[in-house]
Amino acid sequence: MSADLVPGDLWERVAPLLPPRPPRRHRYPGRLPADDRAALRGIVYVLSKSVSWRDVLAEQAGCSGVTAWRRLGDWAEAGIWPQLHEVLLAELRAAGLLDMDDAAIDGSHVRALKRGAHTGPSPVDRARPGSKHHLIVDRHGTPLIVSLTSGNRHDVTQLMPLLDAIPRIRRVRGRPRHRPGRLFADRGYDYDKYRRLLRARGVIPKIARKGTDHGSGLGKARWVVERTFAWLHQFKRLRIRYEIRADLHLGLLQLDCSITCLRRLRTSF
Repeated sequence: MSADLVPGDLWERVAPLLPPRPPRRHRYPGRLPADDRAALRGIVYVLSKSVSWRDVLAEQAGCSGVTAWRRLGDWAEAGIWPQLHEVLLAELRAAGLLDMDDAAIDGSHVRALKRGAHTGPSPVDRARPGSKHHLIVDRHGTPLIVSLTSGNRHDVTQLMPLLDAIPRIRRVRGRPRHRPGRLFADRGYDYDKYRRLLRARGVIPKIARKGTDHGSGLGKARWVVERTFAWLHQFKRLRIRYEIRADLHLGLLQLDCSITCLRRLRTSF
């Protein structure tokens, strides 16, 4: 397994966020715990290749796939993945690479092969069990916040929770920002109630109207969120949900958003 799965710039940002390990016992200390970087390497390998956790070999990753799976759950419980995403968003804003004047929101269905929390009959997949990824991006398609719901949840129900969950993104000077200037959305979000709620938060709604002809021009600003979904789903593990535990699938999705932000930092210098 290539060490490039966890390059130095990614590990430098993850390592300070990891919780400290408990002290080892002086008597009968047992085996040494697996290296955190090796565990992260196993997680990224599963994320990118979509292999079974048991197919990750200890000789390749430095730890077993089961250990990587356990570490993913421990780090998700500790809130590591949202913290990592927020760190990278702050770096993007400090570098002038984050434009929150315009933002776009959308949802994407994925099939869930196993039942679990946040799964439900998908209306676009013959009522098969599915989940839905909800995403807000900035003008350039940088993911700002992501969430996971069951496949039968309406997109508009996640509009305000997702908007309110955008972290306060700091920069070198000035106040942190957590509200976009304008929010673009498709006809699935066409409810006057939510337009009023957006305006109450200082956000100008740019939502397509139902029953109107196509060609409103909103697609010129909204296409970036669909491109970001294509970026995220390049990681094969997110195209289909295999994890029964919702926190594990959401953790992989949040890690994917962080890697997308890191790639933007790399290509902009």
